[in-house]
Amino acid sequence: MASAETTPRRHGTGGAGLFAAPLALLMRLVDWPMQALQRLIGERRMAYIFILPNLAFFSLFVFLPLVINFVFSVTGGARLFPSERPYVGAEQYGYLFDCGSYLDPSSCREDHFWRGVANTARFTVFQVTAMVLFSLLTAVVLNMRIRARGFFRAVYFFPVLLSPVVVALTWKWILQRDGLLNAAITSIGGERILFLVDPSWAMFWIVFVSVWAHMGFYTLILLAGLQAIPANLYEAAEMDATPRWRVFWRITLPLLWPNMIVVIVLALIKGVQTFDEVFVLTGGGPGTATVMIVHYIYETAFANQVQNFGLAAAASVVLGVVLFALTLLQLAVSRRKGAA
Repeated sequence: MASAETTPRRHGTGGAGLFAAPLALLMRLVDWPMQALQRLIGERRMAYIFILPNLAFFSLFVFLPLVINFVFSVTGGARLFPSERPYVGAEQYGYLFDCGSYLDPSSCREDHFWRGVANTARFTVFQVTAMVLFSLLTAVVLNMRIRARGFFRAVYFFPVLLSPVVVALTWKWILQRDGLLNAAITSIGGERILFLVDPSWAMFWIVFVSVWAHMGFYTLILLAGLQAIPANLYEAAEMDATPRWRVFWRITLPLLWPNMIVVIVLALIKGVQTFDEVFVLTGGGPGTATVMIVHYIYETAFANQVQNFGLAAAASVVLGVVLFALTLLQLAVSRRKGAA
């Protein structure tokens, strides 16, 4: 019986050995050049060899496009290949910034760009403000001992998992002239409202849809910050019969402030880059009421009948500088948070 029980084990060991021999040979074949390379460049420099594939991939799809984009921004003409485009220096940037007053887009030579800047600034202010307030309120509620708390956390995070295009198409089906919302309004005797055609309504709804789609991500960050606050602080406040609003203002908000700063900076970066939802919902309309900077770059380079790659590249460089400044702000805030 003992020999019968041990027979399958021997077969299993033999099968493993059958695959172990080629694997060992393969490892030796890889090991020999790696050892030779390590002797040549030293052990400390071997780390660069392992990150070289990722660095090459990153350079090909990030650094090289950045360089090409900058070359396009200082060249002119309608040709696509950089070698066929004449050098014009800062002419494209001068054209963008040729304004009588930067607060009045109609006084600018390229007024379409500055309307995009004004719309993006207005959208970012309203969207970030609403995003932070609603994310904070949702995080505080979801941090309480409520029934089905896990379910509601999943529900609020679910829109983040959806594609921005899917989100925008869904809300466009709801908000269009013959959409679901207008059907509900007319069913109770009201008149149809052109939510995506009226300029004031259009800006309101793109802010609303953006907040709805991305709020779950920022709620998660704030919820993590709330759960990191020591419970004994709240217990001490409860023993002192401190009012809830004072507990929130004196304990919760100051300890949550580092997370709040991260949320604000990330929301600012996302707001400046917004494109998908606005493009699908309104297409930048009505007129130029909801044209954003990224939308302007897309239209100038690809959608207009006369494609101006140099001007679009210059506008994208300006946008890149703004995003780089916001990224530096985020890194500074993160380092300060880590030091604290």
